[in-house]
Amino acid sequence: MRIFFFLYLLVLPSLLFSQGETPKKSLDMNSQYSSITDTVKKKKDLVAKIEQYQIVTLEHDTTIVDTSLTLKSAYRQNYLRRDNFGLLPFSNIGQPYNTLQYSLTDFSPYPDIGFEGKHINFMDASEINYYHVATPFTELFFNTSIGKGQNADSFITLNTSKNLNFFAAYRGLRSEGKYINQLTSIGNFRIGTSYNTTNKRYVLYAHYAYQDILNEENGGITTAEDFESGDPNFTNRQRLEVYLTDAESFLKGRRFFFDHTFRVNPKEASNNLYVTHQFNFENKFFEYKQPTVLSTVGSTLVQRFGDSYLASNIKDQTHFEKLYNKVGLTYENVLLGKFNFFIDDYRSNYSYDRIIIKNDGTTISDNLFREINSFGAQYEYQKNKWNGRFLFSRSITKESISDLDAKLRYNLNEKIQFDFRYKNISKLPNNNYNLYQSSYIEYNWSNDFKNEKINLLSARIYTPWLNAEASYTVLTDHLYFADGATDQQIEDRVQIVKPFQYGGTINYLSLKANKEFKFGKFGLDNTLLYQKTTQRDEPAEGPKQILNVPDFVTRNTFYYSTYFFDKALFIQTGITFSYFTEYYGNDYNPVVGEFFVQNNKKIGNYPVFDFFLNGKIRQTRIYLKAEHFNATFGESNYYSAPNNPYRDFTIRFGLVWNFFQ
Repeated sequence: MRIFFFLYLLVLPSLLFSQGETPKKSLDMNSQYSSITDTVKKKKDLVAKIEQYQIVTLEHDTTIVDTSLTLKSAYRQNYLRRDNFGLLPFSNIGQPYNTLQYSLTDFSPYPDIGFEGKHINFMDASEINYYHVATPFTELFFNTSIGKGQNADSFITLNTSKNLNFFAAYRGLRSEGKYINQLTSIGNFRIGTSYNTTNKRYVLYAHYAYQDILNEENGGITTAEDFESGDPNFTNRQRLEVYLTDAESFLKGRRFFFDHTFRVNPKEASNNLYVTHQFNFENKFFEYKQPTVLSTVGSTLVQRFGDSYLASNIKDQTHFEKLYNKVGLTYENVLLGKFNFFIDDYRSNYSYDRIIIKNDGTTISDNLFREINSFGAQYEYQKNKWNGRFLFSRSITKESISDLDAKLRYNLNEKIQFDFRYKNISKLPNNNYNLYQSSYIEYNWSNDFKNEKINLLSARIYTPWLNAEASYTVLTDHLYFADGATDQQIEDRVQIVKPFQYGGTINYLSLKANKEFKFGKFGLDNTLLYQKTTQRDEPAEGPKQILNVPDFVTRNTFYYSTYFFDKALFIQTGITFSYFTEYYGNDYNPVVGEFFVQNNKKIGNYPVFDFFLNGKIRQTRIYLKAEHFNATFGESNYYSAPNNPYRDFTIRFGLVWNFFQ
């Protein structure tokens, strides 16, 4: 009644005094009540619904903005802004992530610069979303870091008209870490637009991105015994000796991208013909700097990465540029679906500023230029309960690549969904496998590896009772990095990481299940992963087992949810338990920015307990987390990679704040 009375007083003067007229002496109260009611209805109609705030992927899949506070949104409250189950972070934010679940690996037939350990937080063109919003929409993300610093992601998007949208975002991180020489400083800037004509005859998606990733590299701790001893003198992690005290790596990249479609026939009909074009220009730069070449272990000087051309001030630089164009013709039929036929042109140049001639006469080239042309077809079908996308492409130039990717989805009803996928790909190696130059003598190579062949078959099911997925992958001519140091070099703590190719076959099986139980205001969310790898025989050199993953990975969260203050505040609190079985986890090498296979030291078999308290007030979600609190009283045997300890106990605060203007 108070709201209605306020609206009545607000609207009444405008009803009594129309433009150029004097007040009427007598009023029809029924007509006045009707006018006020109509005005209120119009105002309600102007309020935008959450369904009008849409997120569109490059493949035109559409979702809506999610402002809810759930366990799944809490799992995304991290630097990557996504659920990182299956990934093992290093002790500081913004460092590389070790892989616990190999099925998370994505494959592209085209070669990239490499340095994959640095790319976990580098946003590819396919990861950039586009938007359509009823009113300007803003999201502010903040999270405290490890030591001094902060982690923030600011985003805004608006539609200047129904057909034109702009967005801009910047994600910045600076985190000091707890160990010597571990600072991270990272920025991801992206700006973009999407446009379509009223009749959808022309559709455009475009963005520009600039990203830079700076990591101080300490190469891990030198004396694991001090870390594992539990000696209180080493609870201050700055007292633990590390291999590198002034080294750092730097990756940066710029990208101009657009994807647009034009319908040939003026009006949309049951049969339509489209012309499509995608453009992607990107350059990347990787630099490894190490002013002090020799490492100090106790009172001994160590050549950690072997002999060097330089006595000091190592500065290895790698440049990479690529230009990709894809032109296609699409026929769309209401009954049959979409048929797209395309050709593409891929050109890249991976380069250094010198040619190296080794003592044995071997020449290390200064660049690796690739020019690949392919043809292909894609079919999309969506009708009733079925949704499928089938892609095939093959190169027609000297360097052979191929890609077959079939996806099929069946929606039994609103709550039950089945996904199937088959992928058969022959991909070129990333460039740093075939060519690399460094001031370290043993880190210079020129190779001509075969294509990797990957066969992947996977299935997923989503139901109210259980979510499950299974995947089976066969890898042939698998490429990997490994330590090629001799026994004497290993004894002297020398690490010589090189690329290798396994000519046999590796089989990988992954089974994953998720089930959430609810008991009133209590809940128990469980995720379990089982993995198994086999290979035909042992390689001639390097580690005997190549693809190493833990047999079991689990995450279990027990939580309590409730409302306070007449449902103005929603609270969710609980404990998360994480665990993976012991295995030979990959090690990390900062010179090449890659994880490498090792069969010397196992990691894992340690529990991690996190306590969390999350709250939501209107469109603001607040997160408080005590990470790995059992580290304060448990054994110090937790590692993310050999010589790289996992995160200690730390308390972190974060929030996500949404504005609908």
